[in-house]
Amino acid sequence: MNIGKVLDAKGLACPMPIIRTKKAINELESGQVLEIHSTDQGSKNDLTAWAKSGGHELVKFEEENGIFKFWIKKG
Repeated sequence: MNIGKVLDAKGLACPMPIIRTKKAINELESGQVLEIHSTDQGSKNDLTAWAKSGGHELVKFEEENGIFKFWIKKG
């Protein structure tokens, strides 16, 4: 996986993880992957829906010790 950037959104409440994700993905080139770490429960649904609506691909999601990890490939 070509990780272009890692975004640490831990400790941020909605809507900040989405806002930071949007800003970070704009800095990537198409096909690059943004890795996001979040502790906000809502980010599970929010980031999944945001990726789909924005034409991006949620490559992988995992939860580990209360930290949600997302890998979103820029469309």
